[in-house]
Amino acid sequence: MFDFKYYTPTKVVFGRNTEARVAELIREFGGSRVLIHYGGGSVVRSGLLKKVTDTLDKAGIPYVTLGGAVPNPRLSLVYKGIELCKKEGVDFLLAVGGGSAIDSAKAIGYGVTNEGDVWDFYDYKRKATACLPLGVILTLAATGSEMSDSSVITKEEGWIKRGYSSDFARAKFAIMNPELTMSLPDYQTACGCADIMMHTMERYFTNGGNMEITDSMAEGLLRTVMTNAEILVKDPKNYDARAEVMWAGSLSHNGLTGCGNDGGDWMTHKMEHELGGLYDVAHGAGLAAIWGSWARYVYRDCLPRFRRFAVNVMGVEPVGTDEEIALRGIEAMEDFYRRIHMPTNLRELGVNPTEAEFADMAHKCAVGVNGAKGSAKLLHEADMLAIYKASM
Repeated sequence: MFDFKYYTPTKVVFGRNTEARVAELIREFGGSRVLIHYGGGSVVRSGLLKKVTDTLDKAGIPYVTLGGAVPNPRLSLVYKGIELCKKEGVDFLLAVGGGSAIDSAKAIGYGVTNEGDVWDFYDYKRKATACLPLGVILTLAATGSEMSDSSVITKEEGWIKRGYSSDFARAKFAIMNPELTMSLPDYQTACGCADIMMHTMERYFTNGGNMEITDSMAEGLLRTVMTNAEILVKDPKNYDARAEVMWAGSLSHNGLTGCGNDGGDWMTHKMEHELGGLYDVAHGAGLAAIWGSWARYVYRDCLPRFRRFAVNVMGVEPVGTDEEIALRGIEAMEDFYRRIHMPTNLRELGVNPTEAEFADMAHKCAVGVNGAKGSAKLLHEADMLAIYKASM
């Protein structure tokens, strides 16, 4: 077990119709002029955006709006948001949507409060010293960005996707109404479930430090998401299943499931970032597509964890060698992905990289992690390339 810091300052307001409290919460955290940042048409079509603006109008809170956040949110829109906030004197950000809108809002918040190019933070050249305060109305359970310290942005020049983490960007409040996720396409719901699970699995498969209580919470969270993901395949309007998944998404990425370990592996995420940057694929689907190949590449170096995962999460009978049990656990995880209609390789994801593209992704990934990264197994550029190719 390692020493750790656990910091979760976000005020969570969870349940039906909680979005009606948005003005009250903005005022509670000092907001007086707001940027409402959102994605595409779903927030408009559902009537949620109008409900939010009507609420702010009634409360006398001035605001400006900026739509257009897309999956793998773009740096160009971040720049636009920074300029708009400075022009309009914005002092509070409200992200209405999923991880893309939240991550983009965090980047805007960094850009408004720090001098220089905001991309410097995502390019690991500087550290942020502040961020505009942020609130969230969550419409997609997936990234956990509503309670995490992280955001991920894609730079169109070179299609480079990078993440940056800082406590300055943790949301002041997160409004979570599971009903707001019911209009999502089934594919997006499943992608969200895959992403939620991966946030915990990245922290679970380590060779550095463990706590039994943390492991037990991680395993329980994974089992809960799997159970409810399969319910939602058959019954997408099931409120209780939506609620379980939504709360699991926040707990999976607010640091809880990594307390006491070395911080996690994170190489599936880092490798997917290059897929998402180059091919603009859905993040959760990209994670599912490469996880099995990553797992088979590293499991021997992290065998006790893979065996435990197989037995305690996937329900594999502990019969045979540890290696056999671990491999059955990996196969069981891929079977689950298929049951919720997630890909288990790049062909199923719909991408077919060339040799040059494989090499480019591996190189950019290695650069992004300063040469090598991984706790289950330390991966260098050649290892990353081998995993990408095995994912076909």
